[in-house]
Amino acid sequence: MKKLGRYLKICLIVIAMDLIVIPAALAQAQAYSGVTDSIVLFQENCAVCHGENLEGAPQGTPLLGELRHGDSMADISVSINNGYVDSGMPTWRDTFSGAQVRNIAMYILETRANVNYATSNFDMPLSVPDGEIESELHNFRLETVAGDLDPLPFSIEPLPDGRLLLTEKARGVRIIGQNGEKSELIRGTPRAWGDIYRLETRLDIERGMGWLFDIVLHPNYEENSWIYLYFGDRCSDCNAISRERGSPVSMNKLVRGKIADGEWIEEQTIWEAAIEHYGAASDVGAGGRVAFDNAGHVYFSVGMKGGSNYRGIQDLSTPWGKIHRVNDDGSIPADNPFADRNDVYRSIYTYGHRSPQGLEFDIENGALWGTEHGPRGGDEVNLLLPGRNYGWPLYSRGMDYDGTPVEYGRDLGIAFELADIQQPVVDLTPSPAVSSFIISTSGQFSRWQGDFLVGSLKARSLFRVDIENNELVQRETLLEGFGRIRDIEMGFDGTIYLLLEHNSGGRIVRLVPTN
Repeated sequence: MKKLGRYLKICLIVIAMDLIVIPAALAQAQAYSGVTDSIVLFQENCAVCHGENLEGAPQGTPLLGELRHGDSMADISVSINNGYVDSGMPTWRDTFSGAQVRNIAMYILETRANVNYATSNFDMPLSVPDGEIESELHNFRLETVAGDLDPLPFSIEPLPDGRLLLTEKARGVRIIGQNGEKSELIRGTPRAWGDIYRLETRLDIERGMGWLFDIVLHPNYEENSWIYLYFGDRCSDCNAISRERGSPVSMNKLVRGKIADGEWIEEQTIWEAAIEHYGAASDVGAGGRVAFDNAGHVYFSVGMKGGSNYRGIQDLSTPWGKIHRVNDDGSIPADNPFADRNDVYRSIYTYGHRSPQGLEFDIENGALWGTEHGPRGGDEVNLLLPGRNYGWPLYSRGMDYDGTPVEYGRDLGIAFELADIQQPVVDLTPSPAVSSFIISTSGQFSRWQGDFLVGSLKARSLFRVDIENNELVQRETLLEGFGRIRDIEMGFDGTIYLLLEHNSGGRIVRLVPTN
């Protein structure tokens, strides 16, 4: 009877999270049992002293604002475990398991950061704020460049003349004029498939297969006119998986071409996977970002497209869960970490990635950086070093959605040492659903030179991250609760653009300095 009451309470909590359809709410509760368990544990044991919303109560302190004993996952876990008997807080180490302590600590962190795993915030009100926005180093305002875009944009790329290339995941490529006008879809690009579906466990996330991803200019674009387009290459009845399931499969593919008179021409394939590695997973987990360095190499990310969230990611003979690197014509650089092996994808540069979201090369310091989604917690900003293992699914600073630690290595029979896992430079726990980023060199925002401007999806925020000597110095929130930031780019004149996605229509805004 006690278990039944607990289950009903979980269902009621999930339904209260705006999931109105009962079967969907139950599916969500099962998929995110760690999240709902956290809520129940806190409300049953902690709310009487700290308030249902962390606002505090007569017999306990609030958990919002500055915390006396620290506000990291480790700090809060220690506080729960040990208590502070002198100030009236009991110890809970004999009441809660280690996993339960982490779940409560994570719930506190998520509530403090307004992170809600029941929604991805596609429907939250989206409006560009009027007036000046203050930050530590620069004040600025936001100005709309283009609105009424497709709800699922992915990438923008500034052109030298001030126009912008735009990819819409399920539609195609457009050019946005300086005054915000939209071109017709560019003719002849790889097909973008628009058959969208949702899972019962995550009704708020639109999924599909055969989407368009990043679009970037070659560093010498003004001389050669090459444009690189990354997309989900989709086929049916083309491998064993598609024939067994009777459904299409896809895998990331990188091509280059040129645009002339509204048409995509002279296409060349730069990289594609073996057809047996095309899978049935949605392109939501495809990664999809591209970056150039200053030595003729192009890097691109492939997320967890292998059909599950962990199998094959640690296997160098599969393409997913990796950052790849090729020469700009698609050939393999001789100094790639696995270039001398024939039993692997020789394009692999790093591996052990879950859901890479941003990819940028720091020309100033000659370093490759990436952002990545963790599970519940554990979003990362990583310095990407050749041949290194970034841990998924063996290790994460976050936890699984069922409330357990990330330790799939046991299931896969993979032994490892923590010292062999490259740790993130910035750990973002709780997860804001980190997205794209730039390393700013904008003369319009001179005090942000060298800083990372990092977007987020779920938290709908823009962060400024100061990293020096590969260590985090400071993190500042420039915009909070604004909109799902899918991409950030900097124009040739230093203009900083944000690409926003929203169910009512995407839009592009720019930051305008006011001081």
